[in-house]
Amino acid sequence: MNPAAAAERVARDSYGRLLALLAARTRDVAAAEDALADAFAAAISAWPRGGVPDNPEAWLFAAAKRKLIDASRRRRTASDGEAQLLLNVEELEAETAGGDMPDRRLGLMFACAHPAIEESVRTPLMLQVVLGFSAERIGAAFLVEPATMGQRLVRAKKKIRDAGIGFDVPEPVEWGARFAVVLDAIYAAYGAGWSDPLGADPERRGLAEEAVWLARVLASQVKEEPEPLGLLSLMLHLEARRPARRDRDGRFVPLDEQDVGLWRRELMLEAEALLRAAAAMKRPGRYQLEAAIQSAHATRAWRGEADWDAIVLLYGALSEITGSPVARLNAAAAVARRDGPERGLAAAEEVAQRHPVLNDYQPYWALKADLCARLGRAEAARAAYDEAILREDDRAVIAFLEARRDRL
Repeated sequence: MNPAAAAERVARDSYGRLLALLAARTRDVAAAEDALADAFAAAISAWPRGGVPDNPEAWLFAAAKRKLIDASRRRRTASDGEAQLLLNVEELEAETAGGDMPDRRLGLMFACAHPAIEESVRTPLMLQVVLGFSAERIGAAFLVEPATMGQRLVRAKKKIRDAGIGFDVPEPVEWGARFAVVLDAIYAAYGAGWSDPLGADPERRGLAEEAVWLARVLASQVKEEPEPLGLLSLMLHLEARRPARRDRDGRFVPLDEQDVGLWRRELMLEAEALLRAAAAMKRPGRYQLEAAIQSAHATRAWRGEADWDAIVLLYGALSEITGSPVARLNAAAAVARRDGPERGLAAAEEVAQRHPVLNDYQPYWALKADLCARLGRAEAARAAYDEAILREDDRAVIAFLEARRDRL
C-alpha cells in the first residue's frame, strides 16, 4: 500500500480510536493530539523507507505513546499533578503492553457531551477529537471564525483536563441527557453537511459522510440501544436522496418532485434493515420516528406514492415526544397532502399561532405560500413567498421560490 494512502486510511479509520485511548488515562486531549500528530509525521517519514507495517494502527499507537511519555517526562516537575500525569501515561504503557488496544471512542464521545462542556462546542469538539477535523474546517462549516472556533475547542479540552472529566462509559441507566447529546451532536454534524447538497463548499464537503461514519461507530459501540440505529437509518435515507436534490443545472428539486430513479437503493435497503432492527427492541424514540417518516416517504420508490397516513401519524407521535413546533408544522404539511390544502393550511396556521417562533421559520412561509397558491389565494401566496425568500440563504432554494411566486 502507498505510505501516504496508508496513513490517510488509518487517520480516517482509527484517529478517534487512537486519540481516545491515548487521552483516556491522562485526560489531556491536547497532549494526546500533539503526540498523535507527531506519530503521523513520523509515519510519513519512515514508511516510504521501511515499508508500511503489517499493523499500521499499532505502529502509530506505539509511536504516539512513546511521544506522549517523552513529552510528559520533559514537562515533569515536583508537582503532584505532573507526577500523576506521568504515572497515568506509564499505566497506559503497561495496560497496552500485550498489544491489545481497547476501543474507547464511546467514552470520548461522552466526555465531549459532558454538562461541563459548553453546549455550542460539543458537536465541534466531537468532530475534532473523534474525526480529526481542523478548527478551520469546523469553523467554516458552522459559520464561526476559525480563530474563535479554535479558542472554544482549546477551552473545552482544558475543561476536560482540569475538571477531571473521565472517559469511562457510564452504565446505561446513568446515560440520561448525555446520550441524547451524543446523538444530537452527530445529527448536527450531518445537518451541516446536508445543507451543502452539491458538495460545492470545500469546508463542508464530506461532512455528512463523516457524520454517517460517526453514527456507525456509535451503533457498533452500543449494540443494545435502538436510537443509534434509528439515527443511522434516518441519515442513510436522507443520503440516498442526495443525487436527486438538485437537477443537472444545480436547481433545487423538492422531495415530492424528485426522480426516484436517482435515489440510491442500496442505502435505502440498509436504512430499512436498521430501522427494523431498532423497532425489534421495542423502545421507540425520536430518531426511530424520524427514520420511520423517511421510510414512509421512501415507499414512493417502490409503490409510486408516499404513505401519507403513516407520515401524519408518525409526525403526530414525534411532536408528542419532542414538543417540537417544527414536527407539528410537518404534520400539518402531511395533512395537506392527505386531506387537501384547506385543511393543511388551517392546521399550519393554528400551529404558528400557538408557536410564534415559526413566524421566523422559512419552511412555514414556504408551506403557507404553496397552500395559498393551491387554493387560488394569489395575493396571500405572493406575500408568503416574499417572507420565505427573506428567510432563505440557499441561492438554489431562493430561485425556486421566486419562480413559484412569479408563476402565480
